[in-house]
Amino acid sequence: LSDSEDSVYSGLEDSGSDSEDEEAKEEDGADDDDDDDDDDEEEGPSQQVFNALCSLWCFVDVLLTTMFSIFWGLLMFCDILILQDIRNTVGNIPMEWYKDFPHIGYDLDGKKIYKPIRNKDELDEFLDKMENPDYWRTVHDKQTGSDIVLSEDQVELVNRLQRGQFGDVNFNEYQLTCLPPTVEFFSSDVMIHPVTNRPADKRSFIPSLTEKEKVTHLMVHAIKMGWIKPRRVEDDSRGRYYDLWASEDSSILARHRMHLPAPKIPLPGHHESYNPPPEYLFTDEEKAVWEQQDPTDRKLAFVPRKYSSLRQVPAFPRFIHERFERCLDLYLCPRQRKMRVNVDPEDLIPKLPKPKDLQPFPTTQSLVYRGHSGLVRSISVSTSGQWLASGSDDGSVRFWEVCSSRCMKTVQVGGAVKSVAWNPNPSVCLLAVALDSVVLILSPSLGDKQVTVLSERLLSGQQEEAPAEGMGPVVWSEAEGEELNQGIRLKIQHPKAVHQVAWHAKGDYLASVMPDNTSHLQVCIHQLSRRRSQNPFSRNKGLVQCVSFHPIRPYFFVATQRSVRIYNLVKQEMTKKLQANSKWISSMAVHPGGDHVICGSYDCKLSWFDLDLSTKPYKILRHHKKAVRGVAYHRVYPLFASASDDGSVIVCHGTVYNDLLQNPLIVPVKVLRGHEMTHDLGVLDVTFHPSQPWVFSSGADATIRLFT
Repeated sequence: LSDSEDSVYSGLEDSGSDSEDEEAKEEDGADDDDDDDDDDEEEGPSQQVFNALCSLWCFVDVLLTTMFSIFWGLLMFCDILILQDIRNTVGNIPMEWYKDFPHIGYDLDGKKIYKPIRNKDELDEFLDKMENPDYWRTVHDKQTGSDIVLSEDQVELVNRLQRGQFGDVNFNEYQLTCLPPTVEFFSSDVMIHPVTNRPADKRSFIPSLTEKEKVTHLMVHAIKMGWIKPRRVEDDSRGRYYDLWASEDSSILARHRMHLPAPKIPLPGHHESYNPPPEYLFTDEEKAVWEQQDPTDRKLAFVPRKYSSLRQVPAFPRFIHERFERCLDLYLCPRQRKMRVNVDPEDLIPKLPKPKDLQPFPTTQSLVYRGHSGLVRSISVSTSGQWLASGSDDGSVRFWEVCSSRCMKTVQVGGAVKSVAWNPNPSVCLLAVALDSVVLILSPSLGDKQVTVLSERLLSGQQEEAPAEGMGPVVWSEAEGEELNQGIRLKIQHPKAVHQVAWHAKGDYLASVMPDNTSHLQVCIHQLSRRRSQNPFSRNKGLVQCVSFHPIRPYFFVATQRSVRIYNLVKQEMTKKLQANSKWISSMAVHPGGDHVICGSYDCKLSWFDLDLSTKPYKILRHHKKAVRGVAYHRVYPLFASASDDGSVIVCHGTVYNDLLQNPLIVPVKVLRGHEMTHDLGVLDVTFHPSQPWVFSSGADATIRLFT
């Protein structure tokens, strides 16, 4: 705002003097009215003269007040012109005309008034808004281009004008100087007596006869002119068309409670068309077969024919016969009412708990173990949870410290490692490694020396002179030279390539898998303490994919392509066969309790088996988009995980109850991602930490990741 605007505001503030004069005159007028009332009581005949004089005086008072206001406004306008900011002499023109010029106007000497430098950007404007306490009362003067801070009086004046009030605080627009104060009959105060106590007219609550006559006259005239037509009664004599196959819910027959509607005739198909497609026409062989069949065995009661137009179609010779058969069906065939059960779809969905109520489970990637240069196909965690072993296609076995992701030891084995398995016995520290056709027993010498001594003592057993029957190709040998220095203690040579190794819970027996359909030697069981091997199966019963020992009982699980066989090692017989309902099983894991098994397959399925319930899967999970490469159970927590080629690890909560009548609770809780896709391969193996709710995953990107 400029100085001229300040003067305008000051003029509005000074206008209170007029209101004070008017109030004084009003009080004088009120006193005069009181005196006039007293005189009126004393002098009755001069009342009209007095009223005329009073009206004349009011008119003169209003005229003088108006002239005084106009005079005062002109005077204030002159003051405004005198006090106006005359630094910019452009006059009352739009300042947008100067927006493209460096100046904003001209002073009294005719020199250009340049615009002030405004280097404020949006950030400076925001900081000024936050830190300047007078920002809300600062306005921009377009004529001078400067910012002006309004005073308290100016802010109050602006607020009053925005509310539609007068600029003068002391001005009362409802007060008149020439008339006495008005009496507010209708106010917020509730009175005892009404303003008028006149009773309501009778015509206010009786229908008007005049309006009735007018309406009647208009209705009669409208009917005569044809403007208003009476309702026409529907003619039921004409036939109604209806859909033969439509629902009969609104028909008369459907309203009867015991009525059973007749079944609808099936709609005609393409074979009944007069111009059917060529594939619906009979060939000579099909026509000969149809003629030789009994009429009751024929799928079609007629031979489809083709006509060029509809007018060439002859009469149907079996029409009467079909109508007769339809009547027999309606007359002789009993009908049955199908009771529909109204079930809420929400009730069919199992009520699963929220994942946050099922914690703890791994949610975040914490560590990445880098060092391999090839695909990391297998990983295993020691029973203490301190060491992690991994085997890769780069021909190395690495030992990692779990908490620090530090590579403690690297053993070059000279071939692509297919599987690694840590001995589950906590009193020894041994690792089984499968590569090519050899199974290596490594002693990494990590941790306590007493554990290392016990491990060496277990491996110091002597081989029996008489080998087991049928195990001639399996050869045990001790490592020498450089291999011994690296930690390799034993080498078990197999006749074929070994794809998997699995330990028994006590740590003395080791099973190896050699998938081959042409031979009965696919599974070997080795005993370390006696250094002997045996073939538990005398014949081939499918291509073996993986094996596992029961954690408690003497059972042995063998997974083939489509099924899982459970053998009793004591009785030497098969006790159960699980049907996986999948094309190719890739991996298998047994629950620590021993009553549940999960299997992953290459057709993106994860099957959960309840051994006490059925030989078919209790539940099949199809969460992965690509092949499932590995599955694992947690030893302590009710968790299991699956790894897939889509680069994800899905962690699920699986609660197993002691009550045999209650089914296991399976809830997917987290999808873990982090591995990169390499050669269309994602996560190749997965395993849990033995005591913590952590999960390890190895992938085709040559990394191992820890999720906690």
